[in-house]
Parts: sequence; structure tokens; C-alpha cells
Amino acid sequence: MNISIIGSGYVGLVSGACFAELGNNVICADNDVKKISELKKGVIPIYEPGLEELICNNLKKKRLKFTSSIKDAVKASEVIFIAVGTPSLENGEADLTGIENVARTIAQNMNGYRLIVEKSTVPVETCSWVKKTIAAYIKKKYKFDVVSNPEFLREGSAINDFTHPDRIVVGVESAKARQIMTSLYQPLNRPILVTNIKSAELIKHASNAFLATKISFINALSQICDRVGANVKEVAQGMGLDNRIGRHFLHAGIGYGGSCFPKDLDAFITIAEKIGYDFDILKAVRNTNEEQKKFVFRKIKDALWIIKDKSIAVLGLAFKANTDDLRNSPSIDLINALVQEGAKIKAYDPKAMEKAKRFMKDIVFCKDPYQAVRGADCLIVATEWNEFKELDFIKIKKALKHPLVVDARNIYDPGQLKKLGFTYIGVGSGNE
Repeated sequence: MNISIIGSGYVGLVSGACFAELGNNVICADNDVKKISELKKGVIPIYEPGLEELICNNLKKKRLKFTSSIKDAVKASEVIFIAVGTPSLENGEADLTGIENVARTIAQNMNGYRLIVEKSTVPVETCSWVKKTIAAYIKKKYKFDVVSNPEFLREGSAINDFTHPDRIVVGVESAKARQIMTSLYQPLNRPILVTNIKSAELIKHASNAFLATKISFINALSQICDRVGANVKEVAQGMGLDNRIGRHFLHAGIGYGGSCFPKDLDAFITIAEKIGYDFDILKAVRNTNEEQKKFVFRKIKDALWIIKDKSIAVLGLAFKANTDDLRNSPSIDLINALVQEGAKIKAYDPKAMEKAKRFMKDIVFCKDPYQAVRGADCLIVATEWNEFKELDFIKIKKALKHPLVVDARNIYDPGQLKKLGFTYIGVGSGNE
């Protein structure tokens, strides 16, 4: 198929590269001229495992193209995905300005039937507004359909999530739209759930809100475990073995972050308020996530007594492993809190440091974990990179001023570190 994807951010790039890999002719469009120029050279603005190779391979095969002309992309493709950003406004609502602008541009440049696919995470009823906008600005009475096709891509495993999804959700109004979308995804041979448009729009927000709820629940439980001397890993294992609950997203830590959960939770709460429902559960989830960051900060402060002028090594800046995304990263929030208390921070992250250097001026960036811990009073592990799971702790102990490890992601065996002479502080480990 001939496909255009409007918006060459995280979702747009991954989706475009994967659709091209399936044999489609794909044009990724974005009004950021500099970004498009770099992408044409195979320079990728984000880190996502396997994405650079996928893009370069399909560029060579001429199945994938990049353009800064949304007009050209609209005219060249029958299927048009909208994958522009929908950032949060101050009141928690999603900013849909980009969606409206793209819808208007599509309407003004259609030269035949078009299937417009809403891929961005948007509030319920957005597709209705896209349809109205196109109908209002279309120059000729070309037929078109609007479809909701929410994405479920996790940063760090997005390509696998695209090619091996648990399900593909498609919200349609016409038989033609249904046929095109099922044909497009048929090569993946994965379950396709076809719903009405509003149900599809709600599924994305409902899914992310529920996953955030699981994370906040296990984090709240970690605080109880610390107070009574239980181990949250064992509690989570016991819970997760129940098929009704499942083990996924029951990992206690420093809290969730990234571009999806915080934004989508705020948006869903606001959506509910607009229709007269007070979503108290999700407000509690949000509050618990903020409290968890403070909880970890208090553990560090209790261990160090005085934070001012202490040297602290922080391993991990990205909000999760296998990405360079710093948006809403709990690690950044923790570092800012420590800096405000007068700490001297030395930090290392395998992929996120170049982005962090643009706005974090009060910390020292190190070439590796061992440089970060040299002479430090404390080591904090804030992101669960595999590289950090394989550290030489005999070497770490020699480099630290004091053998204190705060494992904010629970990636280490407390018993092993204690045998090596470390003071180990985890999250929900009871600190035995």
C-alpha cells in the first residue's frame, strides 16, 4: 500500500519503518525541516534498539522516504496516519492543535479517496472532530474515512511491539475502512480487534491508566513492606502467580515516567471530568507516583544524614532502560531534589547523557559507572539498564568513599551486596 505518516516523532518513525519493512511504500512527513534532512541521511533523532538499522535498510530499498511537505505526502498516499504530538496543557487536557492543523492540511490537498488513521493518543471523540474538520475544509467532495488505530509501543521494545502485538485495535465506521485496515495488518498474523471508533479511542487511555495503577499499587505496597520488614519482590511474585493478576508491571521502584503514562493519566482524568465523572482512583494513582519519588528521596536522606556537599553517583537518567527519553524521568526529579539539598551529583547513562547535557548544568557527566562512583559517598541506581546489573562490585566498593548502595530499581540481590560489605537500601526490601 501507499502510506503516509504525518509526524516523524517516536510513534511515526517506528510505525513508518515497520510498515516499510512489511513491503509498503511509506512516506514519513514532518514540518521540522532539519529533522527530515537528517533522517534522509539515516541520522535518527531518538535511540530505539534496531530502529536505525530498520530505517537505513528501507531507505536503501526505497520503500521509505522522508519529506517536509505534508501536502506532497497527502497527495501521494491513500492511507494517511496522523502521528503528531499531543502534549498536555496546564489543565491536563491534551493539546490537539497539531491534530487539527494536519486534518485541515489533509482536507485541502486530497485528490481522491483517503483513509485517515488517527494514531496519536487522543481523547475520545477526537476522530469525530477530525472528520468534521476535513468535511469543512475539503475542496472537492472526495470520499474519505476516519479510523482510530491506537498505538501500544513501549520505548525500548517498540519494534517487537509493532511486529508482535498482543492485539491490534481498529475503530471503524465503514466496511471499506475495515477491509483496508485488516489488509494492512494481515501480514503480522496477530489478533485484530475491530470496534467502533469511540471504543478504540478509549482502549488506549484505559490500558495505560490500568498499567499505571498496577505500578502505583506495587509502589504503595513497597512502603508497607519496608515498614513491616516484608520483601516486596516476594509479595509481587506471590501476587503475580495468580492468573487473574499477572506478574507484569508489579515491579516496585522509583515510580513511572516517560511521555505516555503521566500525560495519558492526566488526559483521562480530564476526559472523565468533562463528562461529569470524578475518576478518584486515577487521581490516587497519580498522587502515589509522586509520593514514591519522595519516599526514595527520604531513604537516601536517612542513609546519608546530611546531603549538603555529599558526592552522589547516579546511574541512569532515562525514565527506563533501552531509551534515551528523559521526559518525566523519575531519575531527573530525584537528581533535582538532591541538588536543591546541596548534593554534588556525578551521573552516567549509556544513551541519555547528550540530551541531559542540554538542560542539566549542575551535575558532572561521567564516561562510565566507575568514574561516577569514584570518591562518592553513595551510589544510586535509578534506571534498570542491563549494564548496571553486571557491575564489578569489588571494584565499585574500592572506588566509593562509603560502601552505600541505594537500589531504586531493585535490580540487585541484597544478600550478595551485604556479603561484600555494602550497606544496601532497596525499595520495599525491609532493609533487613
